[in-house]
Amino acid sequence: MPRPMLMSIWSIILRLTNRQGDWRMLSGWYHSHPGYGCWLSGIDVSTQMLNQTFQEPFLAVVVDPTRTVSAGKVEIGAFRTYPEGYKPPDEPISEYQTIPLNKIEDFGVHCKQYYSLDITYFKSSLDSHLLDLLWNKYWVNTLSSSPLLGNGDYVAGQISDLAEKLEQAENQLAHSRFGLLLAPSQRKKEEESQLAKITRDSAKITVEQVHGLMSQVIKDILFNSVRQSTKSCAETSDPEPMIES
Repeated sequence: MPRPMLMSIWSIILRLTNRQGDWRMLSGWYHSHPGYGCWLSGIDVSTQMLNQTFQEPFLAVVVDPTRTVSAGKVEIGAFRTYPEGYKPPDEPISEYQTIPLNKIEDFGVHCKQYYSLDITYFKSSLDSHLLDLLWNKYWVNTLSSSPLLGNGDYVAGQISDLAEKLEQAENQLAHSRFGLLLAPSQRKKEEESQLAKITRDSAKITVEQVHGLMSQVIKDILFNSVRQSTKSCAETSDPEPMIES
């Protein structure tokens, strides 16, 4: 979205807020990255920079609903951008996350323009009440659902992305053997770093699938064993037929 249009939208939001006499000002915005992690793209960075220009404090929140379902924990991130022209120290990323191959370029170009914030979240009494209502209505669907079946397309996409990364790494390693621009130690370090990332991505996929299988096994033991024991008790409680001599 062009910068003038964003400025117009922001001014409209401020006017509407002041007109309604609401003392609560906007303190951030959020959006989702379904299946490709919590980080800021180039468009996100531009939007957040503009927001920080007009109001402070202001933060950007990113949620990944697909990975949340697959991993069984909330995938969420909060970020702020550095001032324009600021160069952060060259430090490694504190927490590794899997980035799909088609998003790596966008991630790498802008990853030094923002920083992540520590997140703590809580559940209010109203949240607890709403969750109880949802659980009472959807508990059967929750217990009968499986992340392995519900996220089949996502898992297939992960495996396909991993295969593309392996193919790309193989091609780069083959070309680097004939290159003379890099020192042997530096070349080996880059090769190990690239393969290490692929290994971590593969391990992440495996762990999530194992967790999904474990949950299915637990459900099977919990519910099917009760049904079988009930059936066996019913069979033993039936009166035996009398045999006349």
